[in-house]
Amino acid sequence: MKKKIILYPFLALLLFMGCSKDSEPPSTSENLLTTGASANAILSNTAFDKLLIEIAYVSGFQPTVDAIETLEEFIKARTFKENVEFKYTSLSSPNEETLTLEEVGNLEKDNRTAYNNGNTLAIYIYFADAPSDSDDESENLVTLGAVYRNTSMVIYEKTIKELAGESNVVTVSEVEAATLNHEFGHLLGLVNLGTDPVNPEHEDTKIDENDVESGNNHCNVDGCLMRAELQFGASMLKMMQSNASKGLATLPQLDAECILDLQGNGGR
Repeated sequence: MKKKIILYPFLALLLFMGCSKDSEPPSTSENLLTTGASANAILSNTAFDKLLIEIAYVSGFQPTVDAIETLEEFIKARTFKENVEFKYTSLSSPNEETLTLEEVGNLEKDNRTAYNNGNTLAIYIYFADAPSDSDDESENLVTLGAVYRNTSMVIYEKTIKELAGESNVVTVSEVEAATLNHEFGHLLGLVNLGTDPVNPEHEDTKIDENDVESGNNHCNVDGCLMRAELQFGASMLKMMQSNASKGLATLPQLDAECILDLQGNGGR
């Protein structure tokens, strides 16, 4: 009897310890790295074979079904991820006139629920009801989206709706899809942002105030999805309208060089 009295509490302690370990939340550190740091993990199935994409949106600014379906098609065409799940989270408005990337990051910290866990890699996309603080409407420069971590991006949905409203040819879902695919290309490490270019000369360049030329993480091939102007409203709309007028697909596509880069880093 003494053995049983000693054994049962010990066994109960083991069970308690086991349950406590199983209930621990996943670590968030793997989702707080620099842009492009998870490019290979997204492209290949080496570390993760499932993607969980959390679509967090301010009420009234949910993306269209067509845009999300187009994003899923893009992911499956360029990565080896066959298991892609979308989780929708409706949020209240932060009531800001504009948003800095720091503020977007703080909103993510407060509201994100999906993080890497086991064989699942999680990505967070925030659809905002306020424009970027860097917009310059006097110069017709408005930002449609941005990536700011290895598994995080923001889509300025209010700006997209206003931009699409200026066109009789291009729809909201098409502008959403082009923006999502462009920014997701950056999460995949394009251009030279975690995925090394096979032929570096296809990266676009910029000249700084000291007349020093350097890459700007965008493609220099005409019509490519990763052209720098696709992150800005007027330029993207102009390209998409031009495509439509020529009878081409409205949505810009990756050029051969960008696809070659992705293949070199574990993608299709």
